[in-house]
Amino acid sequence: MQDRYLEITFRKGKPFAAYIYLSRMTGSTVSTTKKFTEGIIADFDNENNVIGLEITSPAQTPISAINDVLHQLHVSPISEQELAPLKAA
Repeated sequence: MQDRYLEITFRKGKPFAAYIYLSRMTGSTVSTTKKFTEGIIADFDNENNVIGLEITSPAQTPISAINDVLHQLHVSPISEQELAPLKAA
């Protein structure tokens, strides 16, 4: 099992996209995706378990929107501390 973590992609020194890897079994891969809101896409494995969230506009996506999607997916909310690297960028 892998724990949740954040990965940020930069373009010209600014955050371009972010990906929140959610807790999942080692080796899980994306099988399907679903757009939840403008700027937030969820990835699911072949057993329909959510394994990650893609944030396509990290500078414009509030933590409340991310947590709304996590709530809909029955996943614990993300904290300000977990998103600190994104806000610092």
